[in-house]
Amino acid sequence: MADRADPVSCLAGIAIPDHRIGIAVSGGGDSLAALVAACEAGLNVRAATVDHGLRPESRREAETVAQFCGERGIPHRILSWNWDGTGNLSANAREGRLQALAEWASAEDLACVVLGHTRDDVAETFVMRLARKSGVDGLSTMRASFTVDNVRFVRPLLCVSRASLRAFLTARGHDWIEDPTNCDPTYERARIRAGLTALQGLGIDADTLAAVADQMRGARTALDATALNLVDRHCRQTAGALVISHRLHDEPEELVRRVYVASLRWVGAQAYAPRRDDAARFIAAAKAGRDATLHGVRLISQSSEALMVREYDAVRGRSGRVNDPWDQRWRLAGPSLDGAEVRDLGPDGLSQCPDWRKTGLRREILLPTPAIWQGDFLVAAPLAGLSDGWTAMTASFRDEFAPMDSID
Repeated sequence: MADRADPVSCLAGIAIPDHRIGIAVSGGGDSLAALVAACEAGLNVRAATVDHGLRPESRREAETVAQFCGERGIPHRILSWNWDGTGNLSANAREGRLQALAEWASAEDLACVVLGHTRDDVAETFVMRLARKSGVDGLSTMRASFTVDNVRFVRPLLCVSRASLRAFLTARGHDWIEDPTNCDPTYERARIRAGLTALQGLGIDADTLAAVADQMRGARTALDATALNLVDRHCRQTAGALVISHRLHDEPEELVRRVYVASLRWVGAQAYAPRRDDAARFIAAAKAGRDATLHGVRLISQSSEALMVREYDAVRGRSGRVNDPWDQRWRLAGPSLDGAEVRDLGPDGLSQCPDWRKTGLRREILLPTPAIWQGDFLVAAPLAGLSDGWTAMTASFRDEFAPMDSID
C-alpha cells in the first residue's frame, strides 16, 4: 500500500470553508507534520498540546510546541490531564487526552480536530489487537473519523508512512521531539514496533498489515450493514431505551452479538464495547429470558422481547448545563431559565409528573431520563409528560451502524 498522497494534499482534503480546525500537536514528527501540512494547505488552524505530566520534560516539550506555533502566528493552547493513579495508564491517558481536546474544540468552536496517526499506527494497532484475540472489528483499520462529546476527530494521514512525514519535515528544516517512551519496552506499543522490525524479513511490514486491516474494514462494513437490517426488523427505540424482539436470537450468532454490543454501547452511553466474555454472558442471559446488568445497562426480560434501559444508578445525581450534552447523548432545548440544570428524573421527579403513565413508558425507562431542575424544584420532564416547552432528543440507535470511515 503506497502512500496515497503528500501530507499537504491529505490535509487539504478536509478543508471546511470559513471554519477553524484544530490540530493536536505533541511535538512528535507525526503531529508536527500534520500541523505544517495544514498550514501549507491554507487551512484556518488552531493547535493544542496535552501535557499529561507523566515525564519531567513534558511541560518543556509542550512549551516548545507553543513557541513553534507562536513564531508562525498559530493560536496554541497547552491542555492538562492528570492521572489519578487508578486503572490502565495508557487507556486512561488516551481517554483524558481526547476529552481535553474535545472540551477545547467546543470552546474554540472548531469544525474538527486533526490527529496525526499514520499507516504505521494502523499496523501497530493491528498487532496489538491481534495479541488480544480481537475479531473483525478490532482488527479493522483505524477509523478515519469519530466523535467525542459531539466533537469530530479526523485522521487524514492514515495512508501516509511515518518515514514520509519525517522526510517532509526534514525537507523544510523542521526538527521534532522524539518521545523516549517510543523505545521503552515497558510500553506495549514500543515492543510492537520492535517486533515489526524483526518481521520485515518475512514480508510482514507496516504496508502488509495495513492492507489486511483495510480488508477487515470491508468485512466489518458488510457485517454492520447486515446487522442494521436486523435492527430495523427486530429492534425499536423508545425514550433512550431499546426493545429487542426475541426473534433476533434466531439470526446468525455474530450478527446477534453485533446488535447487542451496539445496544450496550448506545444505551450505556459508552464510547467502547464491553469485553467480549462479558458481552457473551449478557447475551446468554437475554436468550435464556433472564435479567442482567452490564456496561451501565439493565436488561429486563419479557415474554417475547428484552428491554434494555439505562441503569439508573449510573446517572443518579449527575448534573449538567442545559445547553450541554447530558449523559453523553441527550440534548435538551427549551425556554431560557436562570439557575436551571439538567439532572436525572429519578423517583422524586417522577412523583411530580402526574401524567407519566399516559406516556405508556415503564418506570424503569423514565427514571434515568433527563429533567430540568431549579434546585429541588422540577421544571420539566419532557419524556414523562411534563414538557412545559422543553424537548429531549437523543441520536438514533441506527447511527451505531453508520459507516464512519470517511473524512469527507
